[in-house]
Amino acid sequence: MRSLATALLGSLALSFACVSSRTEPEAEPLADVEAVPEPRSEAAGATLPERAIRRDIPLTGAIRKAFAAGTRDRSGRPGPNYWQLRTDFAIEARIERETQTIHGTESIRVHNTSTAELDELVLRLDHNIYRPRVPRGSSVPAETTGGMVVTRVAVGGEEIDLESRGRGRRNRVRGLDRTVARIRLATPVPPQSEVTLEIDWHTKLPGGSGGSGHRMTQRWDDTLFQPTQWFPRLAKYDDLRGWDTNPYLGPAEFYNNFGTFDVRLDVPAGWIVSATGVLQNPEEVLTRATRERLARVLDSDAEITIVGPDEEGVVADGERLVWHYVAELVNDFAWATAENYVWHATRATIPGKGPIPIHMVFLPERAKRFERAGAISRHALEFYSELWAPYPFPQLTLQDGPSAGMEYPMVINSNQGAADHEVAHQWWPMMVGTNETWYGWMDEGLNTYMNTLSGAHADGKEPSLDGRGQSYGRMSGNEWEPTMMWVSNYGGPMYGFQTYGKASMMLSMLGGIYGDEAVQRAISDYTHAWSFKHPSPWDFAFFLNEALGADLGWFWYYWLFTTESVDGSIEDVATAGSRLTVTVRQDGQMPSPVVLAVEFAPEGQEIVPMANAEMRGDGTAIVTWPADVWFDGRRSFEAHLDFGGRAIEKITLDPHGRFPDANSDDNVWPR
Repeated sequence: MRSLATALLGSLALSFACVSSRTEPEAEPLADVEAVPEPRSEAAGATLPERAIRRDIPLTGAIRKAFAAGTRDRSGRPGPNYWQLRTDFAIEARIERETQTIHGTESIRVHNTSTAELDELVLRLDHNIYRPRVPRGSSVPAETTGGMVVTRVAVGGEEIDLESRGRGRRNRVRGLDRTVARIRLATPVPPQSEVTLEIDWHTKLPGGSGGSGHRMTQRWDDTLFQPTQWFPRLAKYDDLRGWDTNPYLGPAEFYNNFGTFDVRLDVPAGWIVSATGVLQNPEEVLTRATRERLARVLDSDAEITIVGPDEEGVVADGERLVWHYVAELVNDFAWATAENYVWHATRATIPGKGPIPIHMVFLPERAKRFERAGAISRHALEFYSELWAPYPFPQLTLQDGPSAGMEYPMVINSNQGAADHEVAHQWWPMMVGTNETWYGWMDEGLNTYMNTLSGAHADGKEPSLDGRGQSYGRMSGNEWEPTMMWVSNYGGPMYGFQTYGKASMMLSMLGGIYGDEAVQRAISDYTHAWSFKHPSPWDFAFFLNEALGADLGWFWYYWLFTTESVDGSIEDVATAGSRLTVTVRQDGQMPSPVVLAVEFAPEGQEIVPMANAEMRGDGTAIVTWPADVWFDGRRSFEAHLDFGGRAIEKITLDPHGRFPDANSDDNVWPR
């Protein structure tokens, strides 16, 4: 969701510096280290470090349990006993124009692939956030409604009395007026078995001008409807915590099961419908001319008008029409319909897969917002397919409406403004099913990172992440900031920074140690390993450790579990013959490698390269000592430079701005 991120990050006045591109050597050079006396405790007479560097990744009870069960592995890959629930939906929904209400009936086939019996089923009823008396975060609905009104529930063919609050051996439900409801089962669902849940319901789509936040406005008057999170869903049940019972508060998004959706949408005749999945009955809803135009979409990169502003491209006989869509292996379903949508289409060519259609439906008066949408979406699909893994779905649709920055499988509610960002979400969480309610950075933060790469590529430039890691030093210490491991659903006023901003800074620093290309290869491998599965932050961290061949416990601890920074500086420079001793200091709790850029006098003795130096074509040297020079607890490190007598004119600490530092003015010698 780009607009939310932009607003929140902008309010924090973050500065992301973009300098020249850089690829660091993947292997860290050995350190030239001399012992520095450690301070002594006068009271006890014992030697104590100036700071204690934590070097492991904290493990909660949930991930320890998963390791013990073999569902997760310390390599960062799914364990041999990994499992996940599957939910298959069959939905029939009818939109009533007069009341702006959807009436639906659905069945959910729940496949209990876990090792435990399920003594309850948990429902997500997100539209109850529009009720007047429910908890919510910073989002404000455009309209107060009755929410998700459930009128019938049956489990395994047995009807549940929705009014009963009694006990006894019967199925019962509570919380139907909240965003999370629980069905207590008289007979649990055994492991490796199935049960069918049937629900009848209706919900009014909120409209008007008073909404604030994504998904808080879902229609324009009675002529365009853009339903999202619009039907009762089964909550996620996983090997870490069982049922995910986080309430839906507005800003944070979702964590869903994968499965199949078979959906029939009953709308006024003549209205265009777009949706997740593939249309199953084009002959019943589209005119012959429309179908013929669609058949040509994959022939070239040209953008084709499927239905123009003054055309009847949809069957308009009678009063109603049913559109039938099916989507395989997706974790949600979104759609839109309008009385006067224009429909354009083009294609993207996916590596190893071939061309797929990109559909765009929008109002005629908003056509300028979609002039570049097709080209931007094509570039994003093709670029991210090369960067991470091929786009797995059969099509992509951009839907115009009140939500202009939101993502669902095969659907983005976006015009060209947020198209690149929203397309990127097709990788996470639509392909790699991250838990956005707990760890939003695993989807929005990685998205921000990859948008930088895509934007540079689209402009024909080399990407640069320089300056981003360093910029976090200006944020560190803000008491409003939650750690990245704090539950995103309760991120508070700095939810945007925690979720969108910080991960790209973290990956900037990681690229500054191992090289950006090595980090991106590791994330690509992670994408393949966790496609259509549900990784945790521990899986991500351990996977990158393995891929980069390093023990990065210290790195993940300080970035994910704290709000600490490095705060490095050049404290002193002493000369003895041809040798310079640069005293580097770190005042923060987070360690980092010591990276010095050395600039030489234009003339003098021949430069003799050091073992841990990389000589650049411009005559400078990049000299590196690994982060472990700090692991004994020191705050000062003496870096010795000896290049055979050539005079050194300038030394810069962290020249590429990769390590969090509140004040970079003290990183340069001479001052």
